[in-house]
Amino acid sequence: MIPRYSLPELAKIWEPENKFNIWLKIEILACEALAKRREIPASAVAEIKKKAKFDIARIDEIEKEVKHDVIAFLTCVAENVGEANRYMHLGLTSSDVLDTTLAVQLKESARLILKELTAFRDAVKEQAIRHKDVPAIGRSHGIHGEPLTFGLKLAVWYEETCRNIERLKRARDRIAYGQISGAVGTFSSIDPAVEEYVCKKLGLKPAPVSTQIIQRDRHAEFFTTLAIIAGSIDKFATEVRHLQRTEVLEAEEFFSKGQKGSSAMPHKRNPIISEQMCGLARVVRANAMAAMENVPLWHERDISHSSVERVIGPDSTILVHYMLRRMTGLVKKMLVYPKNMKKNMELTGGLYYSQSVLLALVRKGVTREDAYRLVQRNAMKTWEGKGDFVKLLKKDGEIKKYLSAKEVEKVCSMKDQLKNVDKIFNRVFKNKK
Repeated sequence: MIPRYSLPELAKIWEPENKFNIWLKIEILACEALAKRREIPASAVAEIKKKAKFDIARIDEIEKEVKHDVIAFLTCVAENVGEANRYMHLGLTSSDVLDTTLAVQLKESARLILKELTAFRDAVKEQAIRHKDVPAIGRSHGIHGEPLTFGLKLAVWYEETCRNIERLKRARDRIAYGQISGAVGTFSSIDPAVEEYVCKKLGLKPAPVSTQIIQRDRHAEFFTTLAIIAGSIDKFATEVRHLQRTEVLEAEEFFSKGQKGSSAMPHKRNPIISEQMCGLARVVRANAMAAMENVPLWHERDISHSSVERVIGPDSTILVHYMLRRMTGLVKKMLVYPKNMKKNMELTGGLYYSQSVLLALVRKGVTREDAYRLVQRNAMKTWEGKGDFVKLLKKDGEIKKYLSAKEVEKVCSMKDQLKNVDKIFNRVFKNKK
């Protein structure tokens, strides 16, 4: 089921009318190429162009009888074209039409998804720069680690999205191959020049070698790329879901006027977009596995891949496009709470300075093992609620031998913790549009 949102352009790529239009275009282009080679009359091509049309209801009616979609299509067109129809599909096999069409559809889908990826990247960049210097606690294993900034979190998203753009461009180029090579790819009934002509007109490249099909490793790469993009969205959405938890509340999805979070509890503000993204990512990942299963077909071709692609083609492209559009809106409207970030950082009484103190002791000549023992001893007291970490360090007799109270304070500095944020931002955003 196509998600309910405004997506006329991408959805139309997968509608039967567009598919049959591409089929017809391929058939006509093949006729043009044959006429240029003087293998069929130019007058026949003119006749085909003038009269060729189809009716979807009629195609469906014929297919019920013949049980073959391409034959049903050709029969429907023949009913309109008349005698010149005998020159259509000359030397072609069904997969020539089907696989070349799929390449056109996937390439066009990639173009639209790239637009959404770019919009999402730009929204993330804007929020990253806005919150570049907003301190927040970094977490590993879900436990407080060391400070970073909220902008740095988003800079990670930005850089990953840039990689996803590069991946999709590569996958688009990999999938943009067509074939008009005949029954088992040997061009026994049609010249390679016809394939070159058709592919050029469609903005594709001819497959250097094919069987009866374009090899499915190309498609596996494309759908795996969509799965990686969905995986990134899943990752970003999971972060939002954690940050929106009541006991964290460092950021949350925008909650519009009149919006309701629960049928039972009027107070609820739930991360519904983020949860939806995590769920849909599972579908896209599963579809990528199906595309991988399509790679090992029997000999020169079987039909087991066809039914799969009729599902995963529209589903994965439409879902990823939808997910990106939803995430762009989420990021643009995301509510960020620096005060809560500060409050959460203070929960551990300064424990996030532990590595800084450890390294300061090592630089004073203490072995790493002894330094670790001294710092952890005080850290565990703070963890158990027996005092502020920095104050305990200043009182520790063994630590006093190596670090004065002033030196401890200097080491336990937020400014020192975040001193390289500007350098990181420069590396991430410099020379990137």
